[in-house]
Amino acid sequence: MAVRALPRRLRHGEEATLVEHLGELRSRLVISLLTLATTFGVAFAFHERLIRWLLRPLPADKQNDIITIGVTEPFLTAIKVSLYAALALSLPVILWQLWSFLAPALEEGSQRAIAGFVALGTALFGGGLAFAYWIALPRALDFLTNYDAELYTQQIRASYYYSFATLVLVGIGICFELPIFILALVRIGILTPGKLRRNRRIGYVLVLVLAIILPTVDPVSLLFEAIPLAVLFEGSIWLSVFLDRRWHPGGDEA
Repeated sequence: MAVRALPRRLRHGEEATLVEHLGELRSRLVISLLTLATTFGVAFAFHERLIRWLLRPLPADKQNDIITIGVTEPFLTAIKVSLYAALALSLPVILWQLWSFLAPALEEGSQRAIAGFVALGTALFGGGLAFAYWIALPRALDFLTNYDAELYTQQIRASYYYSFATLVLVGIGICFELPIFILALVRIGILTPGKLRRNRRIGYVLVLVLAIILPTVDPVSLLFEAIPLAVLFEGSIWLSVFLDRRWHPGGDEA
């Protein structure tokens, strides 16, 4: 008996039994786990390159100061970095499987809107990662590793450094999703473009708070994080004005 390689995506309004839904869910979970396992294997095979790639934001004179403590830390660090990379690589497949399972519950118009949000969110997250890796993280590390350098002989523990670098990359990538969050609230009617414009100052204060709670703690990095978030917030306001006319034709912006 032939087995379907991929689960069939149901159409909107198509009826299915509980057993069929559970079978589809199991198939999509298996696909997600197999994808994660495969990408982990690939990432582990190239973990040395990944580790060297994560070292580049460090100042050049600090890149040889990475140390490990204990006999297991080198291996566990390789596992940790490979798992982070595997999650990043497999995330599109996992999200697609989740979306394919939930999409039949939504009407075609809502499906297209959410697909647009997903595409925009993916681009914003990628932009956030690039901004963090090439701009924010190097400046944060330069400040932090040279602060009171005349008082200390600094050595950087591998497990702490890679956790910190990954947290900064992911944290800034998620913060770049701010327009998606704002547009989603406008789409469901909780916010309106008019409210956003009238409360712009409060929004900028919240953006500053968001930049402060990111992992980087120095004032230079805070500035480099707050500026793009403020730009994204302002862009979200004007984008919401344009999209709200399509989502709620004839409505007001109060």
